[in-house]
Amino acid sequence: MEVTLLEATPDPERVVCTAARNDYLSEYVGDISFEEAMDGIEGETLEDKQRTLIGHLMDHGHFGPFEHPQATFAIKGVSRSCMAQITRHRHVSFDIQSMRYVSFDDVDPADVEEGAMVVTPPSATDPDWIGRNQSSGAVDEETVAERERVFRESVRESVESYQELLDLGMPPEDARFVLPIGTEVNIVMSLNARMLMHVADMRAAADSQWEIREMTESILDLAAEWCPITFEHYEKHMKGRKNRLAP
Repeated sequence: MEVTLLEATPDPERVVCTAARNDYLSEYVGDISFEEAMDGIEGETLEDKQRTLIGHLMDHGHFGPFEHPQATFAIKGVSRSCMAQITRHRHVSFDIQSMRYVSFDDVDPADVEEGAMVVTPPSATDPDWIGRNQSSGAVDEETVAERERVFRESVRESVESYQELLDLGMPPEDARFVLPIGTEVNIVMSLNARMLMHVADMRAAADSQWEIREMTESILDLAAEWCPITFEHYEKHMKGRKNRLAP
């Protein structure tokens, strides 16, 4: 998969801090400088003051100010299974690559068997992989080789059937019913910083499915560059705790 930050609120932590200070100042924050708005917050530099305030907000559960900064991510090549999980979240906006208007009639089924177009789960190729709700543990090389054979032949046959149905005149929106849930899809997703932390609580957790966990960790890496003080604090003090972040 590939995750890209498309657009985001410039200087997001200035926005967070300004919004938070609005709650406790008699002055209107639109009439004073950011430096004046941050007056009285502990810290030698403006960045120190932002760090102090953001840490205080997060430690005390004052998450409203984190709803103001927005970020838009493009996500390439995740499965329809992963898409079904991420799109369950409220207060997140999605655009999903359409399988009604985008057909896969020119994809070579032999390439699909080798890994194109369909996400291959690690349990199909790694004998030591153990997933959640798996009834057995690690397997031998012969067993995992058979898993891989069955998986790859199945996805190839699905794509061959899909293309045959297109050739027989079935519309893509109906022919797609035979494609596997592992079929790759591209997503554009927009959300605010608070919801991003909530999604991370749910989807970067150890008990999350491997694919959505990988996707969420990639998003968090980009968020750490975009909103560094916030996500540094989240990583150190909050991640993995199933915080009460949801609006």
